[in-house]
Amino acid sequence: MQVKYNENKMAKMTLLASAGLTALLALSSAQVKAGELFPQSSEVSRQDVLRGAITPERAWWDLSHYHLSVKVDPKKQTLSGTNTMKYRVLAKQERLQVELQAPMQLTKVMQNGQALTVDQDGYSYFITPNTAQAIGSEQTLTMHFSGKPLVAKRAPWDGGITWEKDSNGLDFIASSNQGIGASIWWPNKDHAYDEPDNGVLMSVEVPEHLVDVSNGRLIKTDHNQQAKTKTYHWQVINPINNYGININIGDYVHFGEKYQGEKGQLDMDYWVLRENLAKAKIQFKQAKMTIEALEHWFGPYPFYEDSYKLVEAPYLGMEHQSSVTYGNGYKNGYLGRDRSLAGPGLLFDFIIVHETGHEWFANNITNKDVADMWIHESFTNYSESLFLEYHFSQAQAFEYIRGQRINIRNQAPIIGKYNVHSEGSSDMYDKGGNMLHTIRQVINDDDKWREILRGLGKTFYHQTVDSQDIESYISEQSDIDFSKVFEQYLRDIRIPTLEYFIKDDTFKVRWSNAKKGFDMPIRVYINDKAQWLTPTTSWSDVESDEKHPSFKPDSNFYINTLNVLGN
Repeated sequence: MQVKYNENKMAKMTLLASAGLTALLALSSAQVKAGELFPQSSEVSRQDVLRGAITPERAWWDLSHYHLSVKVDPKKQTLSGTNTMKYRVLAKQERLQVELQAPMQLTKVMQNGQALTVDQDGYSYFITPNTAQAIGSEQTLTMHFSGKPLVAKRAPWDGGITWEKDSNGLDFIASSNQGIGASIWWPNKDHAYDEPDNGVLMSVEVPEHLVDVSNGRLIKTDHNQQAKTKTYHWQVINPINNYGININIGDYVHFGEKYQGEKGQLDMDYWVLRENLAKAKIQFKQAKMTIEALEHWFGPYPFYEDSYKLVEAPYLGMEHQSSVTYGNGYKNGYLGRDRSLAGPGLLFDFIIVHETGHEWFANNITNKDVADMWIHESFTNYSESLFLEYHFSQAQAFEYIRGQRINIRNQAPIIGKYNVHSEGSSDMYDKGGNMLHTIRQVINDDDKWREILRGLGKTFYHQTVDSQDIESYISEQSDIDFSKVFEQYLRDIRIPTLEYFIKDDTFKVRWSNAKKGFDMPIRVYINDKAQWLTPTTSWSDVESDEKHPSFKPDSNFYINTLNVLGN
């Protein structure tokens, strides 16, 4: 994505990046401790730092465009091709950094018709341009690569290429690489902070009896009758994150529809295995329902120009931008079960709703550092409840999100470690969604809450952001300081406990098991009447006209409670 810096600021940023990298590399041989409340982390390696930091070799250039041309050989399970990368020069620097993970090989890098010098450090490659890189100029280089990529053993969780067969014995192939990174199969600037401003062109060559489906729109198909291959050219014109770029190859058939959405007509295309066409025509009706619901809550679908696709894949699913992959067995729920155990989770197809929700949070708004992946997963987890609220009822939606608390572990913070490619806890899904649901209760104005959700998509349209950007926006737009709430739920593993003491004329409350200064307002029911309290971490009195009143906090707040007397 475009980054605007003047030369002096850029020089300062490069200097800071260099100093930060030196400090991070010093951690490589030491245990990194997250504090007494949190479990110890694993050691940070040099490769973790090279992968996770905005190094000086990354900071001086801004991605403009990728043209990824790749030949897929299913028999040999190999990939080969080129990535022609355009970039804009922001500052003076000698080398630029890209990644390509073994066993894939970067065989050659060319610029202006000449081979460039390439130095390797782990799976990071440092390329020295052969001509002056004038600040403000756009440059192009071409990376040649080939090899037998890592085979995904448990896609999409471990990442790599999945080589399967459909029920007719035909190849069924797909990439998935959110955690491990797109550099597992093609060379690129493998860091989330920078995306190609002008998108990507993908040219994927496959055996002629198969079809490739990738991101964006199909603009051309070439048929090489002598080689018995077809090359599918897919174009994305919007910025796109690296892990969202994908290949899906199989005996696909296509059907589609038009949706009249908030920004006009949206092309919705569906690519499924021939054998599943009838089932898909029924199940994929939920795609249009999902776009309708999430446009209501989050604002316009972010990629009208590139269309929307739902593509069958040989694994559960992934949020590849404008090429959402699906492998949920044409069943409602999550592989046929309700993750909340409450019932409403069987009213919709989890993968269609969840992965489509990522078009707003992950693809439109993308974390700069994977440590802040809660921005992707918490909002998208919450989108499942919003889908239910829009199409069914608020009661069912609220029951569903409360039921998801059964999946929360509270063993590590939601936010990971910065600059070392370290994701936070898996609680970023269910706990993160419940945090957002709790914030909604505090705001206590559903129209305002919807404005905030839609405002996020508009304010940070096609941008990479950090946690503080999102936290500050919600506090500013709601006119409520949620800083302590975010600290508690994102950076601590403890769930705040509302303690209460009721005896004769004494009625007191306080927050415990919480960070210093935690003061979240909460709606409670005293003798079945709703009342707002503003507890702090010190005891405070509650006014009541009766002795021994009944007391119950609103269950939509994700908290614990403790009756001090136990009566």
